[in-house]
Amino acid sequence: MDDTIIPYDLPEIENHSFFFISQRIPPHLEAKIHNHDAWELYYVTHGHGKRTAGDTLQTFAEGDVALIPPLMHHRWEYDPASADADGCVRYLMAAFNHQLVERCMAVFPELRRRLSGLDFPTDALLFGPESSHAIRQTLRQMEGMDDLCRLSAMFTLLPVIFTSSDYTYTGKPMRIERDVRRMQKISEYVMAHYIHPITLDEIARETGMNRSAFCSYFKRCKGMTFSQFVTAYRLNTACQLLKQSSKGVSEICYLVGFNDVPHFVRVFTKAMGMSPTKYRKQHT
Repeated sequence: MDDTIIPYDLPEIENHSFFFISQRIPPHLEAKIHNHDAWELYYVTHGHGKRTAGDTLQTFAEGDVALIPPLMHHRWEYDPASADADGCVRYLMAAFNHQLVERCMAVFPELRRRLSGLDFPTDALLFGPESSHAIRQTLRQMEGMDDLCRLSAMFTLLPVIFTSSDYTYTGKPMRIERDVRRMQKISEYVMAHYIHPITLDEIARETGMNRSAFCSYFKRCKGMTFSQFVTAYRLNTACQLLKQSSKGVSEICYLVGFNDVPHFVRVFTKAMGMSPTKYRKQHT
């Protein structure tokens, strides 16, 4: 993957305070890894693939809603096989400068009361079921709205995305290009080999570090051990399979790199707060 970060200016639309797009394009036309000085609220309406956000590379699926902070490098790399019958993927996106939030808070007391005193996120967020449902509904409605109605809809979206507690972190900012490349290399290695055991010696060798240095480096950058990172990736992949496929829990267990079904169920239940079977029922 080309890891050169492209500074990107969102298209300016005359007499508009934010950028909204309903996009339908072939996967290869989607932007390479880039950043821009705007919040990006992104809803995948058709397709799946791999998302880079800051220091994190993860899979994404249809229905995902994510928030990318200003200046964080990111990329949505769609799997061509996930395109529709016309060879296209689809998404809805609203992008807005933080000055819009500040100006609205200054002018409208109702919004200021909701957002005043907030610590705005510096990490990328992936919204959970409750918040995603509300955001998806509003973005879909915005497709058919005129400019003024879209602006009104943004007023309802801002408190949802900035005060929601229904999210998981999906990427931290990385400001050193060498670390960006190294963490991407680690993530890509895990994505390619997670089905099999990955030893510390193996991944350390892959990054050109000794085992001790790698463990310290990874914990400092990610705030977790490498083993925890691999487990989290396997569980994330299991969640996608539970939502998108009809494969049994036992088969998914082995497909994501666990070699014991009861252990997989225990780890999944502890992390997700419910069993794989219940998770599937809630998300299909």
